[in-house]
Amino acid sequence: QVQLVESGGGLVQPGGSLRLSCTASGRTFRDVIMGWFRQVPGKEREFVAAIRWSSGYTNYADSVKGRFTSSRDNAKNTMYLQMNSLKPEDTAIYYCAVKRSYISYLPTRDSAYDDWGQGTQVTVSS
Repeated sequence: QVQLVESGGGLVQPGGSLRLSCTASGRTFRDVIMGWFRQVPGKEREFVAAIRWSSGYTNYADSVKGRFTSSRDNAKNTMYLQMNSLKPEDTAIYYCAVKRSYISYLPTRDSAYDDWGQGTQVTVSS
């Protein structure tokens, strides 16, 4: 019901930066929550960040707090993830997701979200 497309991934050296984008299209919903998750082989998807669209309120995983920043552009229906001070352990496929129905908190479980993008690869290596 909501189509999501991620972009901006790539190869970067440790300490470098990348900016990911997630653009939404299709049916719109009021007060949605959008989230970023990442996944490496052999592991479940891991919560990275979430943002409440209406207010811009954010929540971050402890592992990225102070290094990653999530933001949104209302006019462009686009969410961004600015990633600074990247570490090798940040290497993963990064996905964006949307929760369409209202909830009073920003969920960290992937099962709470309704629609997903295709993912974009981020590789941090020297």
